[in-house]
Amino acid sequence: MAESVRYRILVVDDEPAMCELLQDLLEDSGYEVHTAPGGEQMRAALKDSVYSLVILDLRLKGEDGMQLAKELRQRSSIPIMMLTGKGDETDRILGLEIAADDFLMKPFNNRELLARVRAMLRRSTELSSPVSRNDEYRHERLSFDGWILDLTARVLSRPDGSAEMLTAAEYALLEALVQAHGRVLSREQLLEETRGIDTDVFDRTIDVLILRLRRKIEPNPSQPRYIRTERGLGYQFCEPVVQC
Repeated sequence: MAESVRYRILVVDDEPAMCELLQDLLEDSGYEVHTAPGGEQMRAALKDSVYSLVILDLRLKGEDGMQLAKELRQRSSIPIMMLTGKGDETDRILGLEIAADDFLMKPFNNRELLARVRAMLRRSTELSSPVSRNDEYRHERLSFDGWILDLTARVLSRPDGSAEMLTAAEYALLEALVQAHGRVLSREQLLEETRGIDTDVFDRTIDVLILRLRRKIEPNPSQPRYIRTERGLGYQFCEPVVQC
C-alpha cells in the first residue's frame, strides 16, 4: 500500500539503472525521490531541499562514498543508508563507526529495502517530532550522572544543559540501554529495539553503534563507565538511573 508523500529521499548512485530501480521502488511506495550521480550533485540537492533520508552508494566512480557520508554527518543528523557490495564487511563496520545508520548489500531484496527505509524514517520522525508546550510538564525524563534523557521529546541533554546530537539509531540504542539499566541486553535484543524489523544483519552493527555512543557520552570512551561490555552476553548500562 502506498504511503502519502511525507518524505523526500535522496539517492546518490552513479549507476543509472540502480537509480532508476530505487526511484521506481520508492515512488511506488509513496515517497518523493531525487537522484544524484555524485558528491557535487548531492551537495547541490541538499542545499536546495530538505531530505528525510539519504541512500548512498559506497562505491562511486572517482569518489569516496565513505568520505561523502562523513561530510554529510558532520553537517547533519539526517539518516544515511549506505549501499555496498557483498563481502565488504570491513567497509560496513568503518562506515557505521563514522556516519551511516544502516547498510544494505547489493543485490538487495526489494521488500527488505523498503522495510529498512520505513524503520529508519519512523525512528527519525519520532526523534524530531515537536512536543506541545502544553504537554511539557508531562515529559518523562531519566537522569544519569547529570545527563538527562527526555523520553517524550526524545532529546539527550548534557550536564551543562546543552543538547547532544544523536542519530535516530544512537538514540534508540541509548534509550533501550538506559531503560534496562542494570540488566544485560544481548545484541539480538538491542537490534530488535533499534531496528524494529527482522532482518539478516552482520554481528558488528550493535558493536559499532555502541562505539559511537561511547564517544559521545562516556567521560573516557576507552574505559567506559556507563555502557559496559559483558563478554559473550551483550551490553549493560551500569550507571544509576533516576526519574526526574
